[in-house]
Parts: sequence; structure tokens; C-alpha cells
Amino acid sequence: MRSFCSNASFLLLAILLVTNCLDIEAQRCSPSGRIRGQKPPPGHCNTENDSDCCKQGKMYTTYKCSPPVSGQTKAYLTLNSFEKNGDGGAPSECDNKFHSDDTPVIALSTGWFNKKSRCHNNITISANGRSVVAMVVDECDSTMGCDSDHDYQPPCPKNIVDASKAVWKALSVPHDSWGGLDIIWSDA
Repeated sequence: MRSFCSNASFLLLAILLVTNCLDIEAQRCSPSGRIRGQKPPPGHCNTENDSDCCKQGKMYTTYKCSPPVSGQTKAYLTLNSFEKNGDGGAPSECDNKFHSDDTPVIALSTGWFNKKSRCHNNITISANGRSVVAMVVDECDSTMGCDSDHDYQPPCPKNIVDASKAVWKALSVPHDSWGGLDIIWSDA
């Protein structure tokens, strides 16, 4: 009887631990909704830098949050033009201006952008054995997309640092590998 109780106690403890871990993981950043894609009108949706355009009827996940920020926050680096007529679309959210592709600037997913609280702050991006400091100028909207305000592009995933060409150059990423890279970032 004693070993049954010990095994049952161990099993109960294991179930509680797994349940608790799943609860914590779910609290970190769960989807907030979905958007149905619509086909961009002719001449809309700039595909510069291999940007995606929404697909008619496809469902896209949205997020109001991003993973917790730490001293070593994991993210996915993407490429974006912040220049007028670039694939970034409208002027930057922080200052309503366009920015040169030769300037190290970035957009953060909605949760990390945190209602403009990181506007004009610098972050340090590390990858490829190098680091670069870049300024937050825009939001990579994780809550909306597939409309004219978002250049008919899907909502951003929850873990994106969308960077200008200057950031990619500073990280010494070969040009043919630009577009997507696992990185670590922290507030500078």
C-alpha cells in the first residue's frame, strides 16, 4: 500500500506541475483573435523585401501581447523599409515620419511596442556573433492587418523585431540571407 500511495502522490505532483507550467505558458502570450484575409486591390500591397500579402479567405492569428521581456529576449528579425513608398506602408507610429533604410531603426510587435512606451528608445540586437543598437520608431501591428492601413499585409506575429537594412548590414548577415533571423534583444 505504501508504494501505491507514493506513486499516486508522485503522479498527482507531476500532474499539478505540468498543469501549472501550462497555465504559466498560456499567460505569457495567447492569441487574441483571428482576421480573415482579403485580396489586396490591384497595385496595393508592396512586396518589397519579400513582404507577404494577405490571401483571400485565409485566417490570420492576432495577438495583443508579446513574450515577456528579459535581458535576453528571443525574437525573430524581419526586414522592412521605413522609407516613403517602402513596404512599411505609412509613416512610423512614433513620430509620423519616414526613416532612411541606412538608419538602424526597428518596429516591435504590439506587446513589446507597448502603446508607444518604447518610442525612440534604443534596443540592442544580437545575432550572428555581432550586436547593433537600433531605435524603436514603429509598431509591427499584431492586432490588425489585411487592410489598407496595413498595406494589405497580415498581422505581425507576437515576437517580431522588424528592422531596416542598416540593422541587417551591421549584423553582417549575407544579403542573400536577409529576411528572417533568430535574434536576442534587450533594452539598451
